Amino acid sequence: MKYRRRIYYSAVQRAEIWDRWQRGESMSSIGRAFDRQSSSVFSVISPTGGIRPPDRKRSRQALSLSEREEISRRLSIKQSLRTIARHLERAPSTISREVRRNGGCAAYRAAASDRAAWDRALRPKTCKLACHPFLSRAVSAKLRRKWSPEQIAGWLKRTFPGEAHKQVSHETIYRSLYIQARGVLKKELLEHLRAKRTVRRSRHASLKRNGLGQVKDAVSISERPASVEDRAVPGHWEGDLIGGSRNSYIATLVERQSRYVMLIKVANKDTESVISALIKQSQRLPKELYRSLTWDRGKELADHPRLTMATDVEVYFCDPKSPWQRGSNENTNRLLRQYLPRGTDLSVHSQAKLSAIARQLNERPRKTLQYQTPAEKFAECVASIS
Repeated sequence: MKYRRRIYYSAVQRAEIWDRWQRGESMSSIGRAFDRQSSSVFSVISPTGGIRPPDRKRSRQALSLSEREEISRRLSIKQSLRTIARHLERAPSTISREVRRNGGCAAYRAAASDRAAWDRALRPKTCKLACHPFLSRAVSAKLRRKWSPEQIAGWLKRTFPGEAHKQVSHETIYRSLYIQARGVLKKELLEHLRAKRTVRRSRHASLKRNGLGQVKDAVSISERPASVEDRAVPGHWEGDLIGGSRNSYIATLVERQSRYVMLIKVANKDTESVISALIKQSQRLPKELYRSLTWDRGKELADHPRLTMATDVEVYFCDPKSPWQRGSNENTNRLLRQYLPRGTDLSVHSQAKLSAIARQLNERPRKTLQYQTPAEKFAECVASIS
């Protein structure tokens, strides 16, 4: 049986791999740059869960190589450990421990001792979640409710102001989840994150999306009033259709000011089914809270004039291949994939179940709302018109 030769990367090569990974390059692309397989890049990135380890530095209090060389020279001329300590202005116990753990007076060698000290210093450090059980329990509970690490960190800061021991950064939570050596949060909690990855991807990694169909008489988003654009007035929504297996679909609506979410069960993708479902949903809202709808170029809204005639809702369409123009809805659709994974049959979910999922989303704090929940913000909107 022929075994593949193990691939080693130098420190410089490893640094370049991490630089490329943080810029958003794929493992395959990085591997091609080194004329190697992507699996060899994975072996560098995966042990720390895709999170770049910090550059190692020696403590200023640790013995330096020059000090160890001085110890070695003075041991060779039979100087006592106390004399050496006095010369180096170190505690006698420091010199005694250094010599004892590196072979004793007869076998001590400076270079070998320095390498051994560097290797011994490479050990996992205890993170904040390991030291504070309350914090670990709180984070675990919120992850099970499908809150993101950033939402959890923001909620803790808002709930426990001035209590640093009850707060933690989202980066610490991610590190505890992705770096297995920490062992603080159970690995199963990764299942509750939006992205089901084994390694953390760079925020610069590209997201490829396809353009959708053409719609006749579409009013461009460029004609949308400024009051809609700056989110100054409530009642303006962004919408989309998400699909599952067996031709199953759900319409998603997000109110731009509050980020309040509504999920609508639709019978099919055809424009008749989607428009009818949107009209029915509109009847559950006060007219003041359903003023306009921004959609992409999907053909499911080809009959948009019927929606406008039945509800007085103005319909605007994004430019082709520009889903970022309805960013609140795109972000919400990514959140929804925690509850409705790609490739699952969406038709098995009743409207009551979809409303329960929407309620969970609306009760999650949002960074863009200063960690208020969409439900709280939308309630303010309702109160302002009553």
